[in-house]
Amino acid sequence: MNLTKKLIIPTILVLTISACSKEETKNTEVPLLTIPSFYDSTNYSTNTASILQIRTNFDGMVTEIKKGRILNNPVSADLLTANFSNGNPSIETFTTVEFANQLKGNDGWFKSLVNLSENTYSPDSLTSKGGVFGGYLFNANGVEPEQIIEKGLFGAALTNQVIQLISNNPTLVSVDKALYLVGATPHFKNSGNAIHGVIADKYLANYVARRDKNDGNGFYSSLKFNFIKLQAAIKGGAAFNNEKNEAIAKIKTILEEANYATVINYCYSSIANLSKTTLTETEKAATLHAINECIGFSLGWKNVNGKKITDTQIDEIITLLNFPVNSSVKPALFITDRVNQIIKLQTIIDKIKSIYGFGNAQLEDFKKNWVAEQAR
Repeated sequence: MNLTKKLIIPTILVLTISACSKEETKNTEVPLLTIPSFYDSTNYSTNTASILQIRTNFDGMVTEIKKGRILNNPVSADLLTANFSNGNPSIETFTTVEFANQLKGNDGWFKSLVNLSENTYSPDSLTSKGGVFGGYLFNANGVEPEQIIEKGLFGAALTNQVIQLISNNPTLVSVDKALYLVGATPHFKNSGNAIHGVIADKYLANYVARRDKNDGNGFYSSLKFNFIKLQAAIKGGAAFNNEKNEAIAKIKTILEEANYATVINYCYSSIANLSKTTLTETEKAATLHAINECIGFSLGWKNVNGKKITDTQIDEIITLLNFPVNSSVKPALFITDRVNQIIKLQTIIDKIKSIYGFGNAQLEDFKKNWVAEQAR
């Protein structure tokens, strides 16, 4: 009898342990997030209504600045300031303090534009006071205030606010607002081409599209996927906090990397022009314009939180672009001292490549505007 009991008891214990193990497995199953194919735009118009004025004011400001590209067509500093500071919220409320201070005031970039269009400019002239050159408006040092302001605000205002909206316990409302300020729409056209009308990409989203080969693996495709994923994760609740945080981190990364991939793009186009034996006046103006694009896209991310590149690294990049200027350093040197300046652009490319771990194949892709290449 004793032997029989000893045989039965272990059998019962084994069955009990097995049953508990199955129950524990069942209770710890992780739910899977269903990610739709499309962004839910049901409440998009309502959720973005309070910031519609931001785009209106931004576009009005850029339109006013570009007036100065035409000789004797002065820019109104008061109108620029009004578009920047008026509204609740205003563009200024979204802008990093340091960058906002660089725009306003008697020594700010808004005021610097006022009288420039009264003259024509030549980077080759030591006495040029600044003015219109090749369809762009430069100051005496070869700085194009338009690019400092517009491209700088892509980072310092719009992306700065996007990061804040999605970083602090985002809601469906804040995700819609972030998408709006990125410059994309729920249609995700992957193109800033005007043929798409109101659903064409604007602002930084336009340049994210330009850096995307439209093969499903690029910056824009990833941006779209992660905005949809973020929206789905928020709808799903706390069970999908990991997926939510993954999408947030990825959106930040895409915006930053596409921004600095665009700096690489303009460095390459400038190197191509500066490597020519001779440059036409049109090529000189286009090159100086591209250098200023690099300055604006780089400078705008300074003091933006949650980025990978450091402010020190940004300072290194804009210094290589001969900005800020002094008595012996200015962007115009890229035209007048090509042999000694061109190496700086390759140094910038190498720095950005190292910061983000870009591969050589990516660098080749960054040379192209894929929206134009593919006529999409």
